Amino acid sequence: MAARSKARKRALDVLFEADQRGLPPAEVLAARIAQPGHETSLPQYSVDLVEGVLAQLERIDELIATYSHGWTIERMPAVDRAILRLGAWEVLYNDDVPDAVAVDEAVELARGLSTDDSPGFVNGLLGRIVDLKPTLSA
Repeated sequence: MAARSKARKRALDVLFEADQRGLPPAEVLAARIAQPGHETSLPQYSVDLVEGVLAQLERIDELIATYSHGWTIERMPAVDRAILRLGAWEVLYNDDVPDAVAVDEAVELARGLSTDDSPGFVNGLLGRIVDLKPTLSA
């Protein structure tokens, strides 16, 4: 697995853990940085992803809610919610990652960690955000 793919997975772990434990993601991130536990220290890109999502969370959630027809953010599986937030941040706020790569990486995370329907859902929603990106104000 490539370094950035691993970093995305670790960032997803932080966001998912925070969601499941009902803790602020910044608190979980700080704890993982201070004491990584049995894993290696968090890659800088994981930290950048989590911090980026947190900095833009309101806007990201607004876009996810707007374009996920029939699904509220609260109704989505927690892992899908975290994957979508990471993918949306990479698409909208990280010019170092091509949009297609951000979407593909999010779909792969969904394929490996969520339901059978999740990869298609993630692909469709992030694809819509990519299509609308030129018209969206970040």
